[in-house]
Amino acid sequence: MNNHQVSVGQPHVLRKLARHRSAMIGASLILFFFILAIFAPILATHEPKNTNIENRLQGWSGEHILGTDYNGRDIFSRVLYGSRISLKVGFIAMTFSLGFGTLFGAFAGYYGGWLDNLIMRVMDMLLAMPSILLAMVIVTILGQSLTNAIIAVSIVYIPQYARILRASVLKVRELDYVTSAKVIGASDIRILVTTVLPNCIAPLIVQATLGIGAAILDAAGLSFLGLGAEIGVPEWGAMLNENTKYIQKAPLAVTAPGLAIFLVVLGFNLLGDALRDALDPQLD
Repeated sequence: MNNHQVSVGQPHVLRKLARHRSAMIGASLILFFFILAIFAPILATHEPKNTNIENRLQGWSGEHILGTDYNGRDIFSRVLYGSRISLKVGFIAMTFSLGFGTLFGAFAGYYGGWLDNLIMRVMDMLLAMPSILLAMVIVTILGQSLTNAIIAVSIVYIPQYARILRASVLKVRELDYVTSAKVIGASDIRILVTTVLPNCIAPLIVQATLGIGAAILDAAGLSFLGLGAEIGVPEWGAMLNENTKYIQKAPLAVTAPGLAIFLVVLGFNLLGDALRDALDPQLD
């Protein structure tokens, strides 16, 4: 059985990642924000939701490392707790998108015919609308909340995973070891789960890594537009929304969450690009 499975856990892939400068920079940025998220209660100097109007729009000081926002809340503490929310949004949205995209793409690619046409036409319709606009429409229908923003972002990215997996399945299903599995009487579900999908996993790993950053960015965009996190929640996009009008008086209230979004998305993009190179057998 000629199995061409490529796994991120294979030693040669890990060695290629270790030598890849972009991978190390991206992984370091991601690890940095994970540390901030895990130790936010210890590192935070104030409760992120506590307001103090007397201290509003202050610059950096010994008491407030990054100053305060228009409600007198500590920006540093809110950025720390915002890392928890943004990472959670990114991973939850990616998990749901990956799960449903894998399901749709696998069945479309393996069975073909009318099922393939039906699934892929629905995916095409979802892809025909800009992602942020489609997410806005979904949140408008469901109502403003961080949970609904996660649902919207998850739906938006399902077609990407479905199309990627379908393309891989179309190639793998014609290979000899899949034909052999059919000949010995293996069920379609068993062939998909144990034979086809393991050999289609590499492009999904890359897209999932890139998808986390994209989900964080889109969720922040929804919150910035007032369609995501509720007022007062220390989410980076919501912080930008609340403080943009005060950028001249308290520039750190805008630049700090904006820089956090930029760095964490950059980290996932760099790692995703490096994974694409490491998992490409043509580059061995």
